[in-house]
Amino acid sequence: MSRPIVAIVGRPNVGKSTLVNRIAQTSDAIVHQSRGVTRDRSYHVADWNGREFMLVDTGGIEPMKSDDVFATSIRDQALAAAEEAAVILFVVDGSIGVTEEDESVARMVRKLKKPTFLLVNKLDNPARENDNLWEFYSLGVGDPVTVSALHGHGTGDLLDEVVALLPEDTGDEDTEPDTLRVAIIGRPNAGKSSLFNKMIGNDRSIVSNVAGTTRDAIDTVVERDGKRYRMVDTAGIRKKSTVYENIEYYSMVRGLRAIDRADVALLVVDASTGVTEQDQKVANLAIERGCALVVLLNKWDLLKDDYEREAVMETVNRRLTMAPWAEYLRISALTGRSVHKIWDMVDAAAERRASHITTSQLNRLLTDMREFGHTVSDGKRRLKMHYVTQTGEKPPAFTFFVNHTDLVSDNYKRYIENRMRATFDFKGTPIRLRFRAKKSDKDKE
Repeated sequence: MSRPIVAIVGRPNVGKSTLVNRIAQTSDAIVHQSRGVTRDRSYHVADWNGREFMLVDTGGIEPMKSDDVFATSIRDQALAAAEEAAVILFVVDGSIGVTEEDESVARMVRKLKKPTFLLVNKLDNPARENDNLWEFYSLGVGDPVTVSALHGHGTGDLLDEVVALLPEDTGDEDTEPDTLRVAIIGRPNAGKSSLFNKMIGNDRSIVSNVAGTTRDAIDTVVERDGKRYRMVDTAGIRKKSTVYENIEYYSMVRGLRAIDRADVALLVVDASTGVTEQDQKVANLAIERGCALVVLLNKWDLLKDDYEREAVMETVNRRLTMAPWAEYLRISALTGRSVHKIWDMVDAAAERRASHITTSQLNRLLTDMREFGHTVSDGKRRLKMHYVTQTGEKPPAFTFFVNHTDLVSDNYKRYIENRMRATFDFKGTPIRLRFRAKKSDKDKE
C-alpha cells in the first residue's frame, strides 16, 4: 500500500529533524545546533492511531543569495517534497520570531496551495506560548500552532488533524485482487529498464546508459498465460549522499513506495560489478517490507571466464547473507538470455509468500525439535516452546508460545528459521517469527 507523504519544511535550525524524530518515534534524523546539518533528504514511516504515512525531512531552506553551495539543490528538493506531499508542516522558531528566511519559505508554500500547518516550535513553556504568537500571522499560511518538538508538547493534537487530511487508501489490493505486483529494483544503470522492456515486449521505458534515466516509477499491466502482472520499473535507488537533484531524489522515494506495494521484488544486479553494499541495502528494503525476492544477475554475458564468474558468486554469498533463501538467475537483459525463466520464478516466489502451513504440521515440527534437544537455558530457567501457529501471510508469519520470551536469542531464532525452511518450502520469501509468553501449568507452580 502506497503511503501518503507529509513533508516538513522550514529554514535551517528551526527543529525540523527533532520534530521528525518525535513524530516517527525514532532517532534516525541527525539533530545538531549547526545550520545545514540536514542536506540529504530522509524519509521515515510514521504511524498515528493506526494510520501510516511517510514523513519526509527536508533540508533548511535558505535565500537564493546564500553562500552555501548546496542551498539551491536543497531548496529544489524541499520544493519537490512539498509538491509530492498530501500535507505540509511548515516549522518556524518561536524563540526568535519571523525572519526573512521564514518569509521566503512562506512564499514558496503559499504557491503550492496544499494543506499546511504553521508550527511555531521551541515554545517549551506552555504558559507563555501565546506571548508573541501574533507576529506569525504575517506569514499568511494560516493560524500558528504551538509545538515543542523537544518535549512533545502539542504534537498529539497536531497529528490528529494531519491524519484527518490524508487521502484515503487507494485499495490496490481490492481493485486488482488477481494481479501480482512486481517491482524491478536495484542500483542505477544495472539494466532495470532494459529488463523491463524485454519482459513486457516493447519500449515502455527509456533505456539509456546514463544512471538514473528513469525518473519515475512506471506501471504497466501485463497479461501472460492467463495471469495478470502489474510491472513497476522503478528509478535506480542511489546512496542518499549522491542524490542532489530533486527529481532524482523523488524518483528514489517513488521507488520505495513501489516496493511498499509489491508482492515480488526483482533485484537486478550488474554482474560486471557484482553485488555491492548498495545492492545489499536495496535487498534489505524489500525484505523489511515483506516482498518475495528474486535476484537477477544481469550482464552475465559480459563475464569473460570462470574466474570472473566465481568472483561474482562470491559477492552474492558474502553480500546477500540476509537472504540465503532468495533464488537467483543469470540473465542478459540485452540479449534476452534466460529472461523467459523469470516469470516462473516470480510465480513460485509469490505462491510461497502466500503459503499457509497448518497448525498440526507446525506442531509436528515443534515435537521433532523438542526430541532433538536443542534449546536455550539461563541458570535454572530453560526455554520451553509450547506450541506454534501461523498468524499471517504475505509474507508467512508464525507465533511461538513460550515460557520465557527473553531467552529467545537471535541465534536461536536463526536455528528455528533454518529448521522451518528445511521442513517447508519457503524459497524466495521472507518469513516472520514472533514469540509470546505462555506459561504451562507446571511453570505456574
